[in-house]
Amino acid sequence: MSQSVLEISNLHKKYQGAGHEVNALRGVSFSLEQGEMLTIMGTSGSGKSTLLNILGALDEPSGGSIMLNGEEKTRFFKEPDATLYRRDHIGFIFQSFNLLKDLTVEENIGLPLVLKGMEKNIVKQKVDEMLSLVQLSDWRKHRPVELSGGQQQRVAIGRALVTSPPIILADELTGNLDFNTSRDILHMLVELKETFQKSVIVVTHDPNVATYGDRVLFFHDGQIVDEHRCKGSGDLSAILKKFQMIMELRQ
Repeated sequence: MSQSVLEISNLHKKYQGAGHEVNALRGVSFSLEQGEMLTIMGTSGSGKSTLLNILGALDEPSGGSIMLNGEEKTRFFKEPDATLYRRDHIGFIFQSFNLLKDLTVEENIGLPLVLKGMEKNIVKQKVDEMLSLVQLSDWRKHRPVELSGGQQQRVAIGRALVTSPPIILADELTGNLDFNTSRDILHMLVELKETFQKSVIVVTHDPNVATYGDRVLFFHDGQIVDEHRCKGSGDLSAILKKFQMIMELRQ
């Protein structure tokens, strides 16, 4: 029986402006199971990135609840709880990689461990293991500018996984990569997810990326309007059809 890692219930997010307000999320509810890769698709402005920021405790919802491993996080967005939550439970992967340019590959991957105050020998051991997993052992002394886009994203994946967080949040992780490199990165992420039973949420606008998930949620105007459970053959066609329907709703 699958175990729920996150339970999102009736999540709302309202932004107040000068004389206007924007309802970025309007009653979003779903669960994330252990070992599941959940992909989220939607048009620009549909609430995808807002949701990811809230789940990463980078933004605070206007209403609703979030339960982590069956426990409601009532101080989820208040310091120091937010920082501790991100440190212990979340790994981030960004479209723009967000690597520190003056650090080497091994230093970028090991940084979260250093920030947690781990001893040098433990940091080295964990970084060595991660370099092997993301196939970058030969590039450990290189800096980001010396790497290809795909290699930089591998570094970002290694950095996200090195602290063994139960949840990985990925925002358009293949947005700056070509098709073949994207495919390699997604295969790697799926393999690592299955090996370590991580739960992954991937925000994407690319139907090809969505096929790598176990389940796809379709967002429109701050709400979940459809869902697709991936089964293999025919997934791309089904996802494209549903995404086209969402595009038509926007018109």
